[in-house]
Amino acid sequence: MMRTQRMRFFKDEKAFTGLEAAIVLIAFVVVAAVFSYVMLGAGFFTTQKSQEVVHTGVQQASSSIELSGDIIGEGNTTADRLEKVRLFVQLTAGGNPVDISKTLITVTTDDAHHSFTLGSVANATNFMVANKYGGDTDNLLEKFEKFEIVVNVTKEALGASTDLTANEKFQLEIKPPQGASVTVVRTVPASIDAIMTLV
Repeated sequence: MMRTQRMRFFKDEKAFTGLEAAIVLIAFVVVAAVFSYVMLGAGFFTTQKSQEVVHTGVQQASSSIELSGDIIGEGNTTADRLEKVRLFVQLTAGGNPVDISKTLITVTTDDAHHSFTLGSVANATNFMVANKYGGDTDNLLEKFEKFEIVVNVTKEALGASTDLTANEKFQLEIKPPQGASVTVVRTVPASIDAIMTLV
C-alpha cells in the first residue's frame, strides 16, 4: 500500500523577487519627485512674490522728486506779508518721470492746512508751473528737466485767519502720484522784502 504525500505550503518571504523590489523603489522615487516638484514650485512662487514686494517697497519709499536750489519767497512790503513761494524741482538720480498734473502740494501754517493742484495760475485752488527748463513743454517732469513752481500762500488762498508774517513757520509738502513726498519747513524772514530766500 502506497502512501500519498500531501503538499504543504509555507508562508515565507523567499518569493519576494528583485522585480517587486524595483517596482516598490520606483513608486517611492515617483512620490518623492512629485513632492519635491510641489515644494520647489511653492518656493519659487514665494521668492517671486517677495521680490515684487521688495521692489514695490523701494519704489514707494524712495522719493522720485527733489528740490533744486533755494526756496524763494515773494513778499508784499506794504501789507508786510509773504504772498508767494517759488521753488524748483527735478527728478532724483535714477528716478522715474513724475506727472506734475497729478501731483499735490499742501501748505500747513499755524491756523490752516490747504491742498493745491496744478492750474494755470497760482490761486486758492491751484499751484502753477511758471517755467520749464531743459526739456519739452508737457507736464511730465523727466530726466534733465527742472520745473519752477509757484504757490500762493496768502490767507485768502490758504483759508487762514491771518497772513504769513515775519518769523512765522510754515510747511510745504510736495506729494507726487508715486513715491515718497518731499517736505520742507521754512520761516518767513524777520524783514519782509519783495524777493527773499526762505531758510
